[in-house]
Order: sequence, then C-alpha cells, then structure tokens
Amino acid sequence: MADSSIILSSAAEAELLKPIDEYVGKIQAQIDELRKDGSDKVRSLKNHIAIVKENKNLTKEEKSRMIAKDKEALEKAKAVESSNKDKVSKLIADAEGYLAKHYKNDYYQKVADSCKAEKEAENAEYKNICASIKAEHEQNMSRLSDADEKKDEKYVYKNKLFDAQMAHESRLQEIKDRRHDAYAHKYHLIDLLRMSRYTFAQKRAQKFENYKYTFNTTQFLYKNGLYIVIILIFIALCIITPVVKNTQLLTTTNILNILQQASPRMFLALGVAGLILLTGTDLSVGRMVGMGMVTATIIMHNGINTGGVFGHIFDFTGIPVAARAILALAVCIVLTTAFSMLAGFFMAKFKMHPFISTMANMLIIFGLVTYATKGVSFGAIDSAIPAMFIPQIGKFPTIILWAVVAIIVVWFIWNKTTFGKNLYAVGGNPEAAAVSGISVFKVTLGAFILAGILYGFGSWLECNRMVGSGSAAYGQGWDMDAIAACVVGGVSFTGGIGKISGVVTGVLIFTSLTYSLTILGIDTNLQFIFEGIIILAAVTLDCLKYVQKK
Repeated sequence: MADSSIILSSAAEAELLKPIDEYVGKIQAQIDELRKDGSDKVRSLKNHIAIVKENKNLTKEEKSRMIAKDKEALEKAKAVESSNKDKVSKLIADAEGYLAKHYKNDYYQKVADSCKAEKEAENAEYKNICASIKAEHEQNMSRLSDADEKKDEKYVYKNKLFDAQMAHESRLQEIKDRRHDAYAHKYHLIDLLRMSRYTFAQKRAQKFENYKYTFNTTQFLYKNGLYIVIILIFIALCIITPVVKNTQLLTTTNILNILQQASPRMFLALGVAGLILLTGTDLSVGRMVGMGMVTATIIMHNGINTGGVFGHIFDFTGIPVAARAILALAVCIVLTTAFSMLAGFFMAKFKMHPFISTMANMLIIFGLVTYATKGVSFGAIDSAIPAMFIPQIGKFPTIILWAVVAIIVVWFIWNKTTFGKNLYAVGGNPEAAAVSGISVFKVTLGAFILAGILYGFGSWLECNRMVGSGSAAYGQGWDMDAIAACVVGGVSFTGGIGKISGVVTGVLIFTSLTYSLTILGIDTNLQFIFEGIIILAAVTLDCLKYVQKK
C-alpha cells in the first residue's frame, strides 16, 4: 500500500526547490555579470564577424573596416574573459558543490519517493476501477436476456476498460515526467553555469537518465531481440562444442580466425549497405568476387599462368612483386566499379528495380568470366604478396586492419560528407530529396560506384587471404551473406535507415555463426537453414517496426 504522507503537492515540491534555485541563482547572477563584458561579448563579436563576412551587400573595404573594429573589441573582450576565468571557475565550483550536497537529499530524492508512492497509489486505484467496471458489467449482464443487448453490453464494457487503461497510462506518464523533470532541472542549472560545456561524467549521467526515461520494453525487444537470441545460441555452442568435439570454441585463435574471415566480407557488406539505404540491393556481389579473384590471381600468379583468358596466356612475372599487387588491386577496382556502375545507371536513369539490373549483371559477369577462362582455377599467387600486404604479426592477421580502415572511411562518408547526408535523404524519400535540390541520379550512381570500389578491394583481399585459387565460381552465395549481414545489422529495406555499426555487427554475427557450426561439424546445407531463419526473423522485426510507425 502506498504511503500517502510522502506524496508531495506541486506547491510543496516548489517549496523544496526554492532554496536551491535561490542559492544557485545568486551565483548565476554573479557569473552573468562577469561574463557580460567577457565571454558573452566574445561570442557576440565572433557571430558578428561571421555575419559580416557573409554579407554580400557590403563592399570589401567596408567588410575589412568592420571586421578590424570587431577584432579590436574582441581582443579586449578576450582579455576580460581571461582575467575573470578564475573567478567564474570558483563560482561554478561553489554552485556545483552546493548542488552535489543538497540537490538529491533536499529535493530530488523526496520527489522520486513521492512519485513512487503516487505510482503505487495509481496502480491500486486502477485495479479498483477495473474491478468496479467488471462488477457493474456482470450485474448488467445478469439482468439481460436478449443476445443483441448482451453484445452491446460487452462492447460498452470493453470501451470502459479501454478508457480506464488510457487514463491510467496517461497518469503514469505524468508521474514519470515529473520525476524526470526533477532530475533534469539540476542539469538545467549546470547548463546555465557552464554554458552547456558539461563534464564527461555529467554527459554520461544525463545520457543514462534519458535512456531510462525513454526505455520501452517492446521497442527494445524489436530492436535487440534477435541479437539476444543469437548471443544465447553462441553461448549454447560454446557449451556444446567442448562436450561434442572436445575443443574450446571461445579461444584467441578462433576469434582471430573469425575476424580474418570476416575482413574481406566486411568490404562487400559495406558496399551493399549503401544500396540497401536506397531501398536497393545487389545480387551480383558473389560474381563480382569471382571476377575479382580471377583477375587478381592472373596478375599476381606465381609464375606464368597455366590457364588462359580467351585463349591468351598472361605472364606478369617481369613486373616487380609490389607493382603486380597494386596493379591487380587497380584492375579489380576498375572492373567491379564498371559493372556496378552499369547496374546503377539502369536503376538511376530508367528507374529499373535493382533486383533486375543486378541480376542481369550477375548473369553477364558469370557468363563472361566462365567463357573467357573455361571455368578453370588459376592456382596460387606469389606468396611474397600476402606476406607484404597482409602479414601475420605474431598471431595477429593484419588483414583485419584493412577492414578497420574500410569501416572508418565508409563511416566518415556516410556521416560526415554531403554525399552521405544525401544518401540517407534519397533513401528516406527520393521525391522530397529531389524537390530539395538533391540529384537522385548522382546519389544513386555514387552509391553503386562506392559499392564497386569496395567489391574490388574485398575480392583482392580475399585473393591475398586464400593465396590465389581464383575461379569464376568463387564467391557463390556471398551476395546473400552480404545482404543478410546488412539486414541483421538493422539496415532497413524501407530505405534511409541504417548504421555502419549495424553492418559490422551483422558481418561478425554471420561469420561467427558459420565458423562455430563448422567447428561443431554441422553440415553446410543445414547452416543455410540457420541463416535463412535469422534473415526471416530480422526482416520480420524490421517490418513490425515499420508497421508500428505507420
């Protein structure tokens, strides 16, 4: 039962807060006075200088004269700011010390206890209301004999329960808001004191409180439920593997092997993710890998090639090892980018569905490479090349660093460039993006070009990792793996939604799962079943989120 004695009225709550606001307010007034001719003036003058620079109605001489005058005043304001810095710091420390000592004990904790008691009282009241409505309903039903009247009574009963539930949830939200506002008021005071320059600890505390305030169990499970299930699967595999295979799954060697296998696939997934952001996809990724593997193996082959391309035998042994590797990378990127641009052009220019344009690409590439090479494998590349570009430092495979660089670069492109912002805009709503002046054609083609470059890098790295063995059939199924990794990582097919961190997570999940099931001795065909179930679950959760928004 809730203790009604600790429930605070609005007036009582304001009375508790009054001495805190007054104490900090006096200090704030002193700080404002010190900042008036210092920090405030510095900020004002800097803004004025920026405005003058952008003012096209002023002549060059007028701009120079006004900026020179502002800079002179700015130097004086900075001197005042510097001289008052210690005084301001002491006043801020005094106010924050007072808040640390009094805010929680004298105000916030009492409000939190009041809200807790109010919540308990509200829950009890809601139960009583529901019981009363139910009793009234049962009494009404006992007096009725007509089927239609009973049906109407049931409808009225459900409506009354729904109204009671809505009122109850609204009241609970008010109580929750009241507690959150009491917590946030402290940081409002600190915000004024510090001019929004919070310490790291203050930022973390606010972020955690906001997370708790906005936390929704249903949304959390929609967003993370699949990851939770997958983690439980991995835990189960870690328990089962030592029993069945007498070997540990979670070892440093296995983790490094997983990261090594995931590295080339990371390039492919990052490329596909940009296309999915545009509500597209790419079915030709696997064949791109096959083409890249063949190309890289031919150029980096250990000796004269044993197989030919359209009957011609290539020999690159006269070129220095490092130059051959760089040439192979360049040719891989050119080929994959050219074919990727082809699919992107048809999608951007003729609004062709990417499923069709990339499927056509897939068939063209596979047919061309198979016909040109007669489907033969080109053997091993020069072992000096992997040792040069992806050396093993102790137990650490440096191929992982290539993937890390790719993640950083693509993250920067997505989040810090105009192209990245346009990518999200076009994916979210291409019509609105076009109206706002964004070239949908250029953005779409740009996404395919970026994907092509990443495919080229990925296939070249895979060739280095496998020390050659390039054939047209290599990479079969990699398109599905890349798409699946993006979907599981939260890149939505509805467009404009996705993060690099999600793509990385998706790649690691699928690589880890495949590696774990292989160690456990699970048949490869059964592994496809696991992959299919995970994809279905991921897309279902994504659809549920979209339906809820609608």
